[in-house]
Amino acid sequence: MNDQAIQSQAVGASHPRREARQKVTGRVEYIHNLRLPNMLYGKICRSTVAHAKIVSIDTSEAEAYPGVELVLTGEDIRKVMPDPYYGVMFHDQPVLALDKVRYVGEPVAIVLSKDSNIADDACAMIDVQYEELEPVFDELEALGASTFVHEELKPGIPEISFLKGVRDTNVGFPYQLRHGNDVDAAFEAAEHVFEHEFRTHPSAHVPLEPPVSVAEPTGEGLTIHTANQSPSFVSYEIARLLGWPQSKVRTRVPFLGGGFGAKLWIRLEALVAAAALLAKRPVKVSLSMEEQFYTITKHGATLKIKSGVDKDGKIIARKCNVFWNGGAYADIGPAVAFHAGMTAAGPYDIADVAIDSLSVYTNRPVAGAMRGFGHPQLIWAYENHTNMMAHELGIDPLEFRRRNILREGAEHATGTKLNTSAVEQVLERVAAGVAWDKPFDKGEGTIKRGRGFAIGIKASIAPSTSEAIVRISSDGSATLYCSSVDMGQGSDTAHAQIVAEVLDIPVERVHVVHPDTDVTPYDTGTLGSRSLYHMGNAARLAALDAKDKLDQLAKEVGAGEPGSNVPIWEIFARKNGMPVGNVVGTASFTPPGHVPPDPMTGQSPDITPYWMFGGTAAEVEIDTETGRVTIVKLVNVADAGTLINPKIVEHQVSGASIMQLGQTMQEKVHFDFGQVTNASFADYKIPSMLDIPEIVNDILESEEADGPFGAKGVGETGSFCVSSAVANAVFDAVGVRVHEMPITGETVYRALREAANDPLGED
Repeated sequence: MNDQAIQSQAVGASHPRREARQKVTGRVEYIHNLRLPNMLYGKICRSTVAHAKIVSIDTSEAEAYPGVELVLTGEDIRKVMPDPYYGVMFHDQPVLALDKVRYVGEPVAIVLSKDSNIADDACAMIDVQYEELEPVFDELEALGASTFVHEELKPGIPEISFLKGVRDTNVGFPYQLRHGNDVDAAFEAAEHVFEHEFRTHPSAHVPLEPPVSVAEPTGEGLTIHTANQSPSFVSYEIARLLGWPQSKVRTRVPFLGGGFGAKLWIRLEALVAAAALLAKRPVKVSLSMEEQFYTITKHGATLKIKSGVDKDGKIIARKCNVFWNGGAYADIGPAVAFHAGMTAAGPYDIADVAIDSLSVYTNRPVAGAMRGFGHPQLIWAYENHTNMMAHELGIDPLEFRRRNILREGAEHATGTKLNTSAVEQVLERVAAGVAWDKPFDKGEGTIKRGRGFAIGIKASIAPSTSEAIVRISSDGSATLYCSSVDMGQGSDTAHAQIVAEVLDIPVERVHVVHPDTDVTPYDTGTLGSRSLYHMGNAARLAALDAKDKLDQLAKEVGAGEPGSNVPIWEIFARKNGMPVGNVVGTASFTPPGHVPPDPMTGQSPDITPYWMFGGTAAEVEIDTETGRVTIVKLVNVADAGTLINPKIVEHQVSGASIMQLGQTMQEKVHFDFGQVTNASFADYKIPSMLDIPEIVNDILESEEADGPFGAKGVGETGSFCVSSAVANAVFDAVGVRVHEMPITGETVYRALREAANDPLGED
């Protein structure tokens, strides 16, 4: 039976989140609540300077403090990890600092005790002497600086091995794309040329569950209990660091209290693994809310964009230069430069494009993956730029986009065509969401009103792989084994619906086993809105495999004749003499056809398994006496393919837009010579209920050709365009353009005063 033809039973219905009751009754397992016998607690001693050589570390006073079991430094880590540098793309980050420190807050030592308060007190007794070096904090300054964060580059994956050993640069990864014939000639031929610069600043993920990991020595191996979005990678990387077979490192992950990219790859896992092996006891490290700010941030960026437009309002040339502030270590920054950089020209049909996207080392905390994976920063630039061009040309912003939008079957700047895309529908629906073609009340007196919209494009991450196992039991239930991590997005529920649809059983009869690398098969990671498409396909195929095996078993025991209605328990009873047993289906899914981009041009005929499109429209009110911006309404349009669970999709889009709204209006990590100065919820403000406007979600259903039942990921889509939509609405209201995020009242007020040639506001 063709599974795509199965009448909808599970897929397409808003089944309740399967963990909802556990969460509201406080019964969900979180690693923060884990207690193991004989466990030690670790507290981290951190660098107080941004860039320095380590002259000495005196731990004697801390070691003598009553209750302290062990104090470890970077040299101690070498006893179990001879080359203790980790990273997903570069092996450049030490488990504990060796030789030098590269940012304020970098782990230098760890104190272990049965009492976390004792460990915390002892940390203050560690005396570290530094020989300070000149730091570099700004991504543009870092390009020409004579001080280098790293003496040489240490790529850890074959694809970027050409960078190995490169010295005297703060550029961690240079990505370039060249599309068309001659971009410079196209600019020469252009009727109009526009050039603008935009900036974004680092912000924080701040999941309500800060990073936490426990390492437990187990016989000849090690078990890592951790709040992590990529358990398969954790086992791989810890085994590499230890020089062990991967089978000796077990990683298990329960529910996460939020992630957003903050808990990808390695955070605390290498440190607790080394500490547990040296202490020969379980070790737990739980970060405080403050420590999150020193552990991972979102990339700040400087974005320069230049476009050439012909006499008919068609964009014929575009150059983009993007400089990502990656902080002190590479983490996933090179992939952000690449995956985000490839779409820097936007969802527009431009014949000649040149993009340079650079990941840059600085002496700030590490910047890593965050919801949207760099695309909100890019869209902030190119959708502000789009409206600025339209304004200068005297063309309505909607009409200008209609003239330039990519259409189905057109070739994106990467060389990959758009297929099963809904970009035109997104554009029209987002404009309709604020009745763009209707008159609008612009306000009066000191309160002005405006509206704006923006659209954006993102390529799904490729190549990547998901594997799944589905076991059908004799009682008619099914169990799905997969390594996707449910961190609040509802993946357990959606994957259970897919399995239930294939097997034609109630969703409640599908049990999902949480990631455990001794039990659940490989998955690249829960990131980039890839899980529903990749793991959803793997789960669907594994369920089909199990179903085929059950059908075959029924035939073997004489229960599979046409028209028979033999229950599952009886099939197993005929085989095993009693109603017990299982059939197991397996599957691995890697999207077919991926062609790696040409390293010089970035061109590929198949660079992504699917495109993601989103749009946001905003209505704002501005008090011109203070600059205060009030968001009145947000309209989100998302191309989601087939909706597996409509309510979860709507919540994902709303959540993404609210998170980005915070980063648009108020969130920014502040630094004073490298020191974070607002590392708490008292000073770092995320949106409260009072900050959330009316939100309207317009979810487009369009069948994604190769998605499970036509579905594709949507978890990031609502984040793409919020910032630029608000900026465009601000301009519509008061005629000033904001070039930096966040869009605070002070920023708008200063822009208003400068526009009035009265920067001090004295008129």
